[in-house]
Amino acid sequence: MKTLLKGGTVVNVFTGELETANVLIEGETVVGVGAYEEADADTVEYVDGKYICPGFIDGHIHIESTMLTPSELAKMCMPHGTTAIVADPHEIANVCGTDGIRYMMQAAAGIPLHVYFALPSCVPATPFDESGAKLTAEDLFPLYESSRIVGLAEMMNYPGVLARDQDVLQKIADARRFGKTVDGHAPSLSGKALDQYIAAGIQSDHECACADEAIEKIRKGQWVMIRQGTAARNLTALLPLFEAPYKHRCVLVTDDRHPADLEAEGHIDNIIRLAVRNGKNVITAIQMATVQAAQCFGLSYVGAIAPAYRADLLVLDDLDTVDICDVYAAGKKVVDRRRMRPFPAPKIDEELLHTVRNSFHIAPLTPKDFHIAENADQCRVIRVIPGQLVTDEEIHNIHWSVENGVDIRRDILKLAVLERHHHTGHKGLGFITGIGMKKGAIASSVSHDSHNLIVIGTNEADMALAANRICQTGGNVVVADGQVIAEMKLPIAGLMTEVSGKEIAAENEAVRAAVSALGVTEGIEPFMNMAFVSLPVIPSVKMTTQGLVDVNKQERISLYYNT
Repeated sequence: MKTLLKGGTVVNVFTGELETANVLIEGETVVGVGAYEEADADTVEYVDGKYICPGFIDGHIHIESTMLTPSELAKMCMPHGTTAIVADPHEIANVCGTDGIRYMMQAAAGIPLHVYFALPSCVPATPFDESGAKLTAEDLFPLYESSRIVGLAEMMNYPGVLARDQDVLQKIADARRFGKTVDGHAPSLSGKALDQYIAAGIQSDHECACADEAIEKIRKGQWVMIRQGTAARNLTALLPLFEAPYKHRCVLVTDDRHPADLEAEGHIDNIIRLAVRNGKNVITAIQMATVQAAQCFGLSYVGAIAPAYRADLLVLDDLDTVDICDVYAAGKKVVDRRRMRPFPAPKIDEELLHTVRNSFHIAPLTPKDFHIAENADQCRVIRVIPGQLVTDEEIHNIHWSVENGVDIRRDILKLAVLERHHHTGHKGLGFITGIGMKKGAIASSVSHDSHNLIVIGTNEADMALAANRICQTGGNVVVADGQVIAEMKLPIAGLMTEVSGKEIAAENEAVRAAVSALGVTEGIEPFMNMAFVSLPVIPSVKMTTQGLVDVNKQERISLYYNT
């Protein structure tokens, strides 16, 4: 069966040219680009005045952070032009181990969105994390046999690489043995330490927060992933990369993006539009989102409109605004005039479903579980930075007589991270600033990467209520004055839901509105920022189930300053 797209203008991502040409598709493949006519095809789609470009590829995404199953994510992102993603399932792997990876692979099987996987390199992320599983090189090795595995995902444990940890190096060696890529994650790493990290076999980085950092990594041979997610929005700082000589070593990614943002703004198409609004060339941005992403991961015959390439392509009404009308995936029209066509749900083993739906193992909590011992007046306080995943440390005099150290006037709130996988009872307690809540509490089972229970609040009673609610439902909850006022239920590993993207996006917006009403600082997405407060691989101070960690020194530190 041959289909001809006739009358359009093709975006040639190899040369950066716009070509007047017809596109001939046979089965899953483009077989011709040029002067083809109706007689060459069985069916003809007339696309006069429109643009045809390759489907977009998200080069680094955690499906779990969208809170959607792969099939529901497909329904949300394919109308925005995304036809392929490279997913790192380390969120669910931290909760359920290899069963979590297998669940994701089964949940993505047969859907129109091409889902490639990179195996989680750091489960747990560091020795300071307490996750639901630990994955060694030996655990990962058998999974490389799948053609859907394209590499080893972000090597967050850069201290382990630099210290030549044998299991870390074995994971990298195994990926290279199978001819797979190895992604990096090394914020602020520079100079000789960066050289050593790259020399171990690390090929990319998505944590660059400034152009100078990114340029150094490009000059040393890495691909740089320009990230624009929900919490981490690095595009503006990295706009210089859209120019020569750096633009050909860049890929566009979302990393972590909430469903409300997918619904309201879009996916990779949104990043392209933002780049264009900032004066950057639309074709350069499209190249980053297509052929360069494919090259980065060694995906042959993907990411371009040319003979022998997989027929993943978009029909656009307008190029600069990325106004998408139709979407083809492997030659099939999956989005017709902006409407997603239905497709059958994937089949998943019942045993895997039981595992991912039963992931909470923690005793009921009381307000006393959130009480902090009054050992000193000066304490370390984690400061959240709007638009960034990095955090700072501040030293504050704590007024213990008021709500056990909470000081709403100075925006000093209480923070807790509680182990939820193995009934250990471990917990880290401390303080956080930059959130701005004036009352109530918020809690979540989404706390990267170990996904323990995390709570921020103005009082211990609401914190206990919020925490216990999450143990029942998973997800995100907002509590005030002893009442649940908004929640997102995420029953799959405490990370995802099977409801539709529109439904969970509406819940996402309701939770945001509820927490905003509690006085949250403008520019803060508290649940996304809170999710990274417990990740001890991103500078500078994080809270874990075992207390505070100095990320730069990779050591535990006391809550109390100078004690």
